[in-house]
Amino acid sequence: MVGLRLILRDGVGEGGYFFRSHPILNFTYFALVIGITMFSTHPAFLLASFVSAWLYSLVLRGRKALRQNCLIFAPAILLMTFFNTLNVHNGVTVLFYLNGNRITAEAIVFGCVSAILLSSVIVWFRCFSAVVTADKFIYLFGRFAPVLALTLSMILRDIPLLKARFREISSAQRCMGRGLKGSALPARLRQFGKELSILIAWSLEASIDTADSMQARGYGLRGRTSFHLFRFSSEELRLLLLMVLLGAAPLTACAAGQTAIYYYPAIVLPRMTPWQAVSLASWVLLMLLPAALDFREASSWI
Repeated sequence: MVGLRLILRDGVGEGGYFFRSHPILNFTYFALVIGITMFSTHPAFLLASFVSAWLYSLVLRGRKALRQNCLIFAPAILLMTFFNTLNVHNGVTVLFYLNGNRITAEAIVFGCVSAILLSSVIVWFRCFSAVVTADKFIYLFGRFAPVLALTLSMILRDIPLLKARFREISSAQRCMGRGLKGSALPARLRQFGKELSILIAWSLEASIDTADSMQARGYGLRGRTSFHLFRFSSEELRLLLLMVLLGAAPLTACAAGQTAIYYYPAIVLPRMTPWQAVSLASWVLLMLLPAALDFREASSWI
């Protein structure tokens, strides 16, 4: 229980078992969960993905991730539901009329489902960027697509890097007496534009330096090798086979359209078939696998 509380408070971060696993294992897992989530609109599959994504982000980063998710995605879900309700008037269940436009239950439900799907995919991608680091990405794709691997690895690290640089720029501006607080709105907008301009110039210059440095080191040349510490162990091979086995059922169900339902003109929720039940169980076990691995290792140390 102590280990569980510590994980939920601080997260495992780079000390987690799944983070230290082989890049092929990491990439296979996220390719399965993100790919299936993107094409699933069945409430059971979608809700399982939504809860699992939030749980794994909590395991990775602790309460900070939960707080950020609530601040960002809870309003986003409400706004997307609201805008879909006002702009889409399909559906047979009319609740009331607003300015002559029909407000239907189907539009509300579909807006909520779409918002949850988008939020789930974004949270999974946040977990992906935390686990699949730049060196793992280059290891996976550097041999057959070196330019793409370098570009994507730079993109993945840009968001946290831009946030850190913007904080540094803002701190420097405050030390010079040019902070955003305590001034009128036009002055604050001008100051924000100045800080944003500094950030863009700094980032572009750093990107050019990185590209020149990689080119000078011979990155992408034929026959060039790169150093890495990744070794595919027998335990990771068993985990990979387990992932493929657990992912086969929901992937097949997704390809057959069993993870999606119709919302227009009426919500048609079919009965849960044995195939769907097995796929859903495999889907849940697959998504909870990294969190279970991290919990198992943390409990052995604490």
